[in-house]
Formats: sequence, structure tokens, C-alpha cells
Amino acid sequence: MTPDAVAAAMTAVARVDFVPASWRDSAAEDRPLPIGLGQTNSQPRTVANMLHLLDVRPGQHVLDVGAGSGWTTALLAHLVGPEGSVVGVELEPTLAEWGASNLGNYPMPWARLLPARPEVLGWPDEAPYDRILVSAQAKEMPPSLVKQLRPGGLMVIPVRGTMLRVRTDDSGAPEVTRHGGYRFVPLR
Repeated sequence: MTPDAVAAAMTAVARVDFVPASWRDSAAEDRPLPIGLGQTNSQPRTVANMLHLLDVRPGQHVLDVGAGSGWTTALLAHLVGPEGSVVGVELEPTLAEWGASNLGNYPMPWARLLPARPEVLGWPDEAPYDRILVSAQAKEMPPSLVKQLRPGGLMVIPVRGTMLRVRTDDSGAPEVTRHGGYRFVPLR
């Protein structure tokens, strides 16, 4: 994936469409914005960095954990195109409903945002995934998400303040690289 692909996605999927009305005047600012229930719409530079690390390709099957407002789900959908598919999950039911509504304003039927099931991390029903994006900070690497990756798949996840890029080898074992410090709401 080229940097141009991420820039094109961020132009095509306007952040302003995924923030509460009271914050729309701030949507162009490079900072996280509150979306309610203690959750945020992540800083655009952070989202772009995560998407570059994730290296999403057209036609891939992608999971978006902590989808919130639906912005990252829509960005991922733009990147995979109609040949691909994106499943976004959000634990807060009211945010999941709002995020799905926001996503519905873009004509990308190959993407959907669902309420996460309590006590189930990710969306194992449709695994394995080529890519997994996690927009919440884990205390440790979640084995249940690693298991949802296809061999050779990639996951980008913040763990204890460090952005990790996880690639699974042919046997499904994770190979981890570190990519700087970040702050996110907790993964639960």
C-alpha cells in the first residue's frame, strides 16, 4: 500500500461525518475528539500511521476492533474496495448504533459495524482475517485476536502504550515489531 492510498482514503472518508455535531468545527484538528461514553475519534495522524503499518490491500478481509464512530471502518472499507470486506465491532451498543449509521452514509455495502458481544474479543465468527486494526489499548497481546489472523496476516494494536505490528507466520505464531508510543482508551 502506498502512502497515497491512505491519503486518498482520508480525503474520501471525511472525519467530520464521524464526530458529534458539537465537535464538527474541530474535525480538521489533529487531535482526538470525544464521541461519548469515554470514547474518542482518534487523532488523524495516529490513524494514518496505523493504516500505513497495517498495509491494507484491495480485496482483503479486515476486522476493526473498537470501531466507535465508524470512521476507521469506513477508511478500511475504502482501502479494501468492493472486492474486500470489513467487519467493525464496538462494545458500547449506543456507539455501535451511531457508528453503523455514520458508516451507512457512505455507499460501501462491503463494510458493516456491529455491536461487539460481551466477553468476546473481536469477531471470531468470520475469522480468519487478513488484517486486524485495534483502536483501544490492551494490557497484553490478546491471544484470541492473534488466533483470528490468517497465516501471514497483520494486526496493529497498542499494548501498554506502544504501537505493535503483529505478523503471523505460516504456523500462526506472532512476530512482533514496535512502532512508537501512543495513548488510547482501554481495550475491554
